[in-house]
Amino acid sequence: MMETTQKALTFKLGNDLEINRLGYGAMQLTGFGVYGEVDDRENAKKVLQEAVNAGVNFIDTAEAYGPQFNETLIADALYPYATGVVVATKGGFNRTGPNQWIPNGDPEFIRQNIEGSLQRLKVDTIDLWQLHRIDPKVPVEETLAPVFEAVKAGKIKHVGLSEVTIAQIEQAEKVLPIVSVQNLYNLSKRQWENVLDYTTQRGMAFIPWFPLASGPDSMADKINNIAAKHNATTAQIALAWLLKRSPNILLIPGTKSVGHLNENLKATEIELSEEEFEQLSK
Repeated sequence: MMETTQKALTFKLGNDLEINRLGYGAMQLTGFGVYGEVDDRENAKKVLQEAVNAGVNFIDTAEAYGPQFNETLIADALYPYATGVVVATKGGFNRTGPNQWIPNGDPEFIRQNIEGSLQRLKVDTIDLWQLHRIDPKVPVEETLAPVFEAVKAGKIKHVGLSEVTIAQIEQAEKVLPIVSVQNLYNLSKRQWENVLDYTTQRGMAFIPWFPLASGPDSMADKINNIAAKHNATTAQIALAWLLKRSPNILLIPGTKSVGHLNENLKATEIELSEEEFEQLSK
């Protein structure tokens, strides 16, 4: 049986940034294949503004989204940022075309990513900068050297990693403190269970990417039945399960629709019973 805790709706990132656990992932506010400019820029700005107006204070983006277009869009929509809004970004991917993602851990490339993100987001300090992927061709100590320099210079407050093992987290921590891990995790894909439990024990944030993947076909009836009991959508149930799974999980569902955004945010109002949680966890 998985152990759950009373659902808290906020989490202290790095022990000092209190953020609402249901945030917003801006990746979809780009062109096809997360490449190029978003089709309807005014609508995209409206979605971001509505998110913050509705209480979202954690926005996830990356240099690679667009690339670069997404960060500029966020600044255009939200700058000057409301008090308490945390914009997290990432670096470490080359983008050569739609759906093309090539890890690049070259220290000079990482340095350029950081400086570019600061300019595009119009901030002096990035609250959370995450290494998008560890480049197998470059020792992680070398990749993180310019990140350490940026932290020392006050350009980055906190550092996170994405799609990493426990051993890789511990290796990175020899260079600098790590406050968050962003790995693929949802109801149907739970291969990073051990990393989630590790981050929970360590008080790190765990940020599942692709949190709204529907469960396997064998779970469809189960999810639908529970959703019907709560007068909720399957997406809301998937998000509510993640919120209950562990108190350090921060959610970043993305959408291009204000309607879907508001629908996702209502997941915080759903209180799954222990029995329902266990049924979904099987």
